[in-house]
Amino acid sequence: MIGDALAIAAGSLLIAGTMYDLFQSVVLPRPAVGRVRLSPTLIRWVWRAWRSVAIRPRRLQMREGALAAFAPATVLGLLLAWGFLLSLGYALLFYGLRGGLQPRPDTFGTTLFFSVGALLSFAVGGIDATAAPTRVLVGFEAATGFALFAMVISLLFSLFSSFQRRETAVVALDALAGAPPSGLQLLETCAKHDMPDQLADTFIEWRNWTVDVLESHLSYPLLLYFRSSHDNEAWPNSFAAVMDAASLVLSVVDGGPTGPARLLHKVGAHLIEDMGRYYGHRHEQAVELDREEFAEACQRLRRAGYRLRDVDAAWDEFTSLRSIYLPWLERLTRVLALTPAPWIGDRSYLPHSDSAA
Repeated sequence: MIGDALAIAAGSLLIAGTMYDLFQSVVLPRPAVGRVRLSPTLIRWVWRAWRSVAIRPRRLQMREGALAAFAPATVLGLLLAWGFLLSLGYALLFYGLRGGLQPRPDTFGTTLFFSVGALLSFAVGGIDATAAPTRVLVGFEAATGFALFAMVISLLFSLFSSFQRRETAVVALDALAGAPPSGLQLLETCAKHDMPDQLADTFIEWRNWTVDVLESHLSYPLLLYFRSSHDNEAWPNSFAAVMDAASLVLSVVDGGPTGPARLLHKVGAHLIEDMGRYYGHRHEQAVELDREEFAEACQRLRRAGYRLRDVDAAWDEFTSLRSIYLPWLERLTRVLALTPAPWIGDRSYLPHSDSAA
């Protein structure tokens, strides 16, 4: 009797814990609150192990393929884990109430098989629920299985629609900022083709992109590990390039679209603050530009046709603006094993067909 009670208690806790994680991961339309975050914590642990193995191949394509497989494989793993844990929890309940099953299961494995059948709504030949408690449990497990499949469909739709929205802007930025992207190249391209309105529109578009990424990546942390599907692209690098362009407009360029640039910088700082807090940001010293690189960037902007402010004052303001977002983005590129783009400096367009070996 004590063993049956323990099985019922363990099954109840396992079902409650799994449903709690499902609620946080799929249903809750905001970042999970509190210290107990089951799936995100597990994903981080698994990512560290996966990353340590995936970065070992010498060929870039093999490394990127292995790293890119993590997020889709984790989605499948989570779905299988949720289904198994629910089946196991109900199996423990059935095992504690096995007197209400006919014929009575002789092993826990048989009870688990019956539970899987109830979750997936297929008949398990030879075993029937005869008592009221076990019949109620069969009904609850069948409803749980239906709810699980509905939440799986919702999760997959949310993940891939958010991924597509994120990557659409990243790919579109290639034509303006190069691949890998550069904020300096973005400003030069707009000046070269006489597109001042395009620069302002880009800041507005990426401000909306930043809000979308902030909401989606905090609600579904697994999105952080989905890698861009095109060569020489990574959404942290693209975001950094646009933020660099906005910082240059605010500090160096005289007469640029400072309004859209200021709003983008504020929203970008909000993204960095919230995501840094959620994913565990530790303040680190970023690799800043040296003064010679900044002077070269100013010369290129002057050659492109921009009027510049006092360079000495611009240097202090630019480094101050950049220090808000650069440390966390540099750390993120290391965590995700991305090749960080030199965000200021010479930037030529790299064709997607020329993959490094």
